[in-house]
Amino acid sequence: MTANENRIAAIASITHRSAMPVEMPQPLSKIWACDVFNLAAMEDSLSKSAFKAMKNTVQTGSPLDPATADIVAAAMKEWALARGVKFFSHIFYPMTNITAEKHDGFIITNADGGAMTEFTGSLLIKGEPDGSSFPNGSLRMTAAARGYTAWDPTSPAYIMHTANGATLMIPSVFMSWTGEALDKKIPLLRSNAAMDTAARRVLGLLGETDIAPLNSSCGAEQEYFLVDAAFANARPDLLLTGRTLFGAAPAKGQEFDDHYFGAIPERVQVFMQDFEDKLYRLGIPAKTHHNEVAPGQFEIAPYFEAANVAADHQQLMMTLLKSTAKAHGFLCLLHEKPFAGVNGSGKHVNWSVGNSTQGNLLDPGKTPDDNLHFLLFCGAVIRGVHLYGPMLRAVIASAANDHRLGANEAPPAILSVYLGDQLEKVFMDIKEGKIEAATKGGMMDLGLSQILTFERDPGDRNRTSPFAFTGNRFEFRAVGSSASVSGPLVAMNTMLADSLNWIADELEPAIAATENQTAAVIVVLKKLMETHGNVVFGGNGYSPEWHKMAVEERGLKNLPTSADALPELCSDAVKTLFSSTGVLSPLELQSRFEVYSEQYILSIEVEAKLAIEMATTLIYPAAMQYLASLASASVGMQQLGITLDHSIARKVAQHTDAMQAAVAELGAALEQHGFASIEEHMHHCAYVIRPLMDAVRVQADLLETQVADDCWPLPKYRELLFIK
Repeated sequence: MTANENRIAAIASITHRSAMPVEMPQPLSKIWACDVFNLAAMEDSLSKSAFKAMKNTVQTGSPLDPATADIVAAAMKEWALARGVKFFSHIFYPMTNITAEKHDGFIITNADGGAMTEFTGSLLIKGEPDGSSFPNGSLRMTAAARGYTAWDPTSPAYIMHTANGATLMIPSVFMSWTGEALDKKIPLLRSNAAMDTAARRVLGLLGETDIAPLNSSCGAEQEYFLVDAAFANARPDLLLTGRTLFGAAPAKGQEFDDHYFGAIPERVQVFMQDFEDKLYRLGIPAKTHHNEVAPGQFEIAPYFEAANVAADHQQLMMTLLKSTAKAHGFLCLLHEKPFAGVNGSGKHVNWSVGNSTQGNLLDPGKTPDDNLHFLLFCGAVIRGVHLYGPMLRAVIASAANDHRLGANEAPPAILSVYLGDQLEKVFMDIKEGKIEAATKGGMMDLGLSQILTFERDPGDRNRTSPFAFTGNRFEFRAVGSSASVSGPLVAMNTMLADSLNWIADELEPAIAATENQTAAVIVVLKKLMETHGNVVFGGNGYSPEWHKMAVEERGLKNLPTSADALPELCSDAVKTLFSSTGVLSPLELQSRFEVYSEQYILSIEVEAKLAIEMATTLIYPAAMQYLASLASASVGMQQLGITLDHSIARKVAQHTDAMQAAVAELGAALEQHGFASIEEHMHHCAYVIRPLMDAVRVQADLLETQVADDCWPLPKYRELLFIK
């Protein structure tokens, strides 16, 4: 069967396919967290003293003694075995944006040749994968490969069900034999501890004495595309890179705005139900799902959770999206820009900070002008984004996200803070050395008796801002859909810790000098806004005027590509930030720069190699087949005395030649080596290889619009996006 016959067969099979039958969902109360060894399950399984110790560890981060770990391990094993589990795995989060796991059986043999189940505290606490086989930035090598996983008791173990059985998954950290962090969890836990310490300083200066442990929280809005697997299997680019390297725009895309919040296709709705039931069994609080802007694009959003648990759940959510989609005959695309010409996918990371005694410290309340907790913590965020905006851009850098940022569908690569009208006025008043009552939003009254009035929010939303305040949290909107949320959370927690420490250093003498808490806070915030207020911007982040103003007048950096952004991780300011807070050592930070730079280079080079292969082995033969058919038809017509217009054949030949010339240039660019530095290599990928790939694509996409449909080998956008 030819490539085009495969495409036609795929269309036929999909249009006659019905939604996969699934069981009617059980009540939430019956399935919620039924596969999670959480505090409720522990209370039923542990002695009172062991449960008290575990609860204290989970809620405060206090250490757990080895004897209690043995008790917990025994109870966890019995709980898992009762649910049909035969294997356990430390699941960890290396610098790959995906998870890693090594499965072991609950089994030992005895002298009589028999077998018995075993799971001790030592097995629960520690595992030993190969540290050199994961991205590590030269922290580990084949001759020095030992690495360890270690149980994180603050993130609950759970059971993962597959067609092959059930496995007990134990969230863990991953480190080298020499103690360096090789994962994304260790820096996240360290950053939260640094933020907690700094926040306690500030709250203590404000007179608070009962201060519960502080934690950052996260709610990540996950966008994704669904493509039928029959189409995806006929697209090598989707299978190997997650995006279409070629594809002409369809006559209809998203210009009618009719997909966003539209009726969800039946087959997709069935998939969503199945997927969310799995999330509920794992204690993941999925709240909202809907159609997104682009055809074939959707979103799932959970409730807020503690950042460490939220990060684990987010990784698990991406894994389940892919596996559940496969079961329903879809390929789930988490790439930031799988289709040119329609919106890409992001992961809006909603972030806040709080505890059980002072509450959400980024909640302004009804009167933000006199909420000192809020003003100081919000001010700390403003300072952090201004000082470390380039770092924030670096932690969301990837070859995939570069396609999306600043493309009038996602925030620009310039980091600014949006506060909304009410809060912007409050902070600008503070900058002037005064504070006045904040304006309120007023009532929304449509003049319709059947529609109840309600209080309007005091500020609008700004979808063009990369870092926007949205009522009681900040929304980091520039994060890519395939990314782990750990990197952005580490960056935000760490910059907040640094800013809170600066505020504490300034606030202590100010309070001593004035003996008036409010006046001292205003003095500190006035200084903060005078230095860092330039980062606050409430206008259109897409506009060229803002890009010019941001760089030339406000001194903000515009880092359009990852090649420009990633070197910011090596700046002295960022090194000092992470080392002074104890989040990452200079060696650990350097390793991350090396890993992410290498991933960027490899991603682009893989795409370029595949673009050459597809252009040469799929698109060029299709064009030549069509030209041959035109030539044959022309000869036949001439024999009948009929003269045909050969303009289409000339265009096809012209674009075919131009594509092959661009392919040759791209191949030559890929052959270049001997770069002086990794920075130079990244620059070559961003500013030489990427434009040459675009040049190949331009000609290939023009060919798609001219070559006969029955000759074209690749499923087209109209099929990929609209046939479900």
